[in-house]
Amino acid sequence: MSAAPPSLLEFPCDFPLKIMGARHDEFAQTITALVCEHAPDYDPSRVKMRPSANGNYLSLTCTIRATSQAQLDGLYRALTAHPMVKIVL
Repeated sequence: MSAAPPSLLEFPCDFPLKIMGARHDEFAQTITALVCEHAPDYDPSRVKMRPSANGNYLSLTCTIRATSQAQLDGLYRALTAHPMVKIVL
């Protein structure tokens, strides 16, 4: 078993996540709460929301203060596993 490759990021760092899903009344609140579980110091008032051209989808940009690669990996796994999320960039 080989060691994990070194991270290209230096921690701590500001790390933007773009999370997209179908437009739903609870989408922003639900996803922001999930982000806060993995990044407790994230300020939910800083989330940027942008609807798609036809209004069917909503994009959230959450810039967290990442403290480790493990934190980012855990957050990415939680977001991609959530049924409301279509894409995480």
